[in-house]
This record gives sequence, C-alpha cells and structure tokens, in this order.
Amino acid sequence: MDADTKTAIPRSPGIYLMKDAAGGIIYIGKAKNLRNRVRSYFAGKQNYKTQKLVENIADIEYILTDNESEAFLLESNMIKRYRPKFNIELKDQQRYTYLRVSDEKYPRLLVARRTRDGKFLGRGRTFGPFTRGSSKLLTIGSLRKAFQIRICKTLPKKVCLEYHLGNCEGPCEFADAQKRYPQHVDALQEVLRGGAKSRIFASKLKEEMKQAAGDMQFERARDIRDTLIRLGSLKSGQKMEHVKNSDEEYFGIGIIEHAATVMNFRILNGVIRDSDKFFFDLVGDNSFSNFLYQYYTTHKIPRLIHVSSMPENHILLESLLSGLAGRGVQISVPARGKKKEIIDLLMRNIGLIHSKGGDPGLVELKDVLRLPAVPQVIECFDISNHGADFAVGSMSRFVGGQPDRSGYRKFRIKTVSGRDDYAMIGEVVMRRYRGLADAGSELPDLVVIDGGRGQLGAALKSLELLGLEIPCISLAKENEEVFAPKKRAPVVIPRDRRSLKILQHARDESHRFGVAYNRTIRKNQIK
Repeated sequence: MDADTKTAIPRSPGIYLMKDAAGGIIYIGKAKNLRNRVRSYFAGKQNYKTQKLVENIADIEYILTDNESEAFLLESNMIKRYRPKFNIELKDQQRYTYLRVSDEKYPRLLVARRTRDGKFLGRGRTFGPFTRGSSKLLTIGSLRKAFQIRICKTLPKKVCLEYHLGNCEGPCEFADAQKRYPQHVDALQEVLRGGAKSRIFASKLKEEMKQAAGDMQFERARDIRDTLIRLGSLKSGQKMEHVKNSDEEYFGIGIIEHAATVMNFRILNGVIRDSDKFFFDLVGDNSFSNFLYQYYTTHKIPRLIHVSSMPENHILLESLLSGLAGRGVQISVPARGKKKEIIDLLMRNIGLIHSKGGDPGLVELKDVLRLPAVPQVIECFDISNHGADFAVGSMSRFVGGQPDRSGYRKFRIKTVSGRDDYAMIGEVVMRRYRGLADAGSELPDLVVIDGGRGQLGAALKSLELLGLEIPCISLAKENEEVFAPKKRAPVVIPRDRRSLKILQHARDESHRFGVAYNRTIRKNQIK
C-alpha cells in the first residue's frame, strides 16, 4: 500500500476489510479512527503473525459507521459472514444444538437452524442449547415418539405409516387426536424447559428402558438410554442447559508471546456446570474484548461476567452486551472471596495448559500427529535451489513454539550434483544428526521437512542409516498437508489451528534463512 493510498483513508469510525490478491477477505477490523488504525499496520516492527497478514494485503475496503458501537457490531457480523483466516473464529459454536417447536396449527419438533451471525431461522419457540449435537436426530426421534408429535411437512388427508406404528395419533384425520394434540405439545415443551414434568418423563423412560431390556429389545433400550443421556437425566456429564438459569460466567486469559489462551467456567445455581478452552492469535484487533463479544453473539448472556483481567473498552462492551441481552450486564475483576478463588482456579488451569508445552499449539501437535511427547524442540529443513551451482540447505529451530535463531543452521550442498531435492534433503539431514549424535548432543522432539512424501522418504532414510528414531514429518506447501511415516493419507490440520501455524512458521523461517544464504553465495560469486 503506497503513501497516496494511506492519505485517502478516512478518519471516521468504521470497519476495514483487508483483501488478498484474489480479492478474498483475509482480515476484518474496527477502529474509532480508521486512518490511524490502518496506518499502524505499516509503521514500525510487527509480530510474526501481523507481518504475515500485512504481506498478504493487496487492497483494503472501508465501511464507515456513525460511532464505535456500530463498528463493534458490524465487525462481529461481518466476521461471521466471511470468516477471514486471520480473525478470531470460535470453533465451539457448533457444539450445541437448539430445538424448535414450530409455529403451526399442529406444531412439529425440529432442529433450530441458525445463520452465521447466530440468528435463528424459522418461526416458533426455541429451546436449548443441548450438548452433544451429533446425537440430535436420535433425541428428536425419541421425543417425537414419546409425545406423539407429527413429522410430516404437510398434513396428509389420510393417516400415514407413523400412525400405524403408534408414533402419531393422526391429527390429520381424527377429531379426537386434534383435541389432544395441544396437550402433547405442552408436555413436550415442559420437558424441553427442564420443568417438573421432565423428571416424571425421565422416570417413565427409565421404566420403559428396563422393560425393553427385559424383553431383549436392546436397540429400543439403547435408544431410550441415549435420549435420557441427552436430556441430562443420567449422571454422565452430558446435559440439557436451560438458558434462563445462567447466572454468571468466569473467564481467565493467559498470553504467551502473541497467542492467547482463554478458559471459562459456566456457573449455574452456584455450581460449575461446564467449561471450554479457546486459542487465538493476537493479530491486528484480535483481543480479549473482541473474543468476549464474538462469544456472546452465539451464547446466552449472563448478568455477571467475571474476568481475570479487564478487557479493553469494557464500558463499551458492557453497553453492547446489555443491548443484546435486553437488561444490564456487568463485567468485573474479582478481588477477593469465592469469585476470586474461581478466577484463580481458571488461571491455574491455563498455567497447566501452558506448562505442558509452552504453547497450546504444541500440545495440539502432539495429539494430532500422535507424537510420543510434546515437541518442545522442532527443527525444520528446506532446500533453496537456484540452478545447479547454487543449492543450499537451511534449518530453523523452534523451542517452546518460538524461533531459536541462535540454533539456525545452513548447509552448502557437497555430495549432490544437479537439481535433486530428495538427495539434498537426505544429505543435510544426515550431516545435521550425525554431528549431533557424534557430539552426544540433545536431539529434537520433531523433525519437519519442507516438501511432500518424496522429501520425507529421503529424510527418513538418512535417520534410519544413522540408527536414530526421531519423529519426522513433512509439510507440503500447496495444500498444507502433513505427511507422516506409515500413513497413506496425509494429515490435514484445519488452517486456523495453532498447531498448523507453528509448523508453517518453522517452514517459513527455514525457507527465509535458506533464500538469504543462497542470495549471499550468488552475490559473492558475482564479485
């Protein structure tokens, strides 16, 4: 972006949409003064994540608002619509299922669908959220049968198979069924609300489950059992949440380098009922305040929100959340008492997450790649090839998820002639780890090769010849696929995951280091 473009940036409040060369939106931010905020991206030294964002910006679009509050709201809605890769996107939004009793003459029970900005589609009463959304259809089927709720989209003139199976009384045809139908719907809604009838219903289902098991109808018994689990009537840690019971919620935030870990506890009737963890990069306007607003556009808002540290713009945030909730919402940092103890507990949990790997992404890497240990030390190799005479190898070293530049290494290719990337990878890996083994030095927890399955095979062969068992993978740049030994299909890590970003950072660093070394060699040759 040149100086003329910068001076054309308005000074008004609003949002900015950063786009790549293909016109895709890669980041959306808000500002009280657009010119000052956008200029800050191009002035001074930025962290690695922000540098990667800036490198990809080809154009910036602006949408003006009357005030900062409008910018806050518009930014959130636009992020949900476009899902830019550099913005915060909460991945737990689909964990919960909502059910809807339709607004029809003879209502149906349906899954409540939502738009990207969290608004419910369709008319009727919505209930939830329910945990374990993957089993929603099973739960709905059991509830429909139990309460004789119709499933047909349009009422037929004659009763259908559901009537003959005993799952529906046939309000489409029989007058007495039409009279009883509102009672069935009321009973269903009482259960969905978690009212007194839900306990009676649960007791009835338990008896039916025992009877079905006694009659060796095991599929029916399993169906009833799973329905009970979804409704929270069995002590299995799975439950139905009633949205009006939400009293208060607690959040702790911990930051390592330029990555944030947020953990929360949901408190219902004085008891910790649920907890979640979230990870996001501190890029641009990504902040604790932005996180909380994004979170509460898809979760029910309690009256009290307790935090480990006060988010920036907290007065504005309180006002916006109060508007969304239709009542007052207060954000506080507890200083003493039980509330402070809960925040301290959250922070101890976050500290435990960080202590496992120094970076949450490293713990995620261990799980995704099924490594024997958290990869505290990662070494990544790349080949920079500029003609047959200018081929070099390079290695970046990451400790605790961050670059350890004193440990970077460069290699002038010695044994390979021509442009044979596989052989070159084999050479530099052999030289690196033969040297470490001979010196008795500590080996890395993970070796990463820039390339595909062929480059990985060359590296594994060198490690095998040395008699070393070091976890080794390759990262193919085109589709960011991870190739691992003894796995036919590549491992695809979602692009927003912190684990993939660590691998990409290590790969980018080894590439940058190698290109700089190659350029130096060519300059010296010309001289």
